[in-house]
Amino acid sequence: MSEDQGTQGTDSDRLYRSLHAVVPPLARAVWRPTVEGLENVPTSGPVVLASNHLSFVDSVVIPCVVPRKVVFLAKSDYFTGSGVKGALSRAWFAGLGMLPVDRDDPRAALTSLDTALEVLQRGEAFGLYPEGTRSRDGRLYRGRTGVAHLALTAGAPVVPVGLIGTEKLQPVGSTLPRLVHVTVRFGAPIVPGDRFEGVPLGKARRVLTDEVMDAIAGLSGQERAGVYNERPAV
Repeated sequence: MSEDQGTQGTDSDRLYRSLHAVVPPLARAVWRPTVEGLENVPTSGPVVLASNHLSFVDSVVIPCVVPRKVVFLAKSDYFTGSGVKGALSRAWFAGLGMLPVDRDDPRAALTSLDTALEVLQRGEAFGLYPEGTRSRDGRLYRGRTGVAHLALTAGAPVVPVGLIGTEKLQPVGSTLPRLVHVTVRFGAPIVPGDRFEGVPLGKARRVLTDEVMDAIAGLSGQERAGVYNERPAV
């Protein structure tokens, strides 16, 4: 790591601690979310938090209720703006523990997995949405196997997360969150262990991913779509 990277990391950590000391307590006081199963989230060590995805604010809701830092990926656009607005945007997302990813880069998926593995190898918590993108009809879509790749490669447990009501917290097109009730449910950790030894890698990833999605469905109560979710055409 270069001196500049180390300085940036230190600045980011300092900003995270400052923001996290204020935002989560305030958010919980205002919205009073129902949180269930928080004891299922390990207090230390690498862990993948795999959640359903209903709203842009999901990546804010989860870190606000988990006592340890949870790293999510966010669009690089949020980190590249200019002027005061751009600086505030960068500070906000970096302060929430988010890392930038260029979704238009053909290698974005691989880069995202590499970044996630670095986070897990540092013993931190990484949050992701196996559906790949937000559900626009409220159904739970088929999971992509990146979540299993991370768990199997890093040897990290997966904690399934079921979000309920976040699609009403900040609907598409709204600029400010609304006062609605939100429920966040954390399921029992899914530990790959050695049960996939000797299983072809592709099959192991698919089986583990489906296990994670079944757990998420049980927590969120969503109807299953049975197909992959695709990003809408611009």
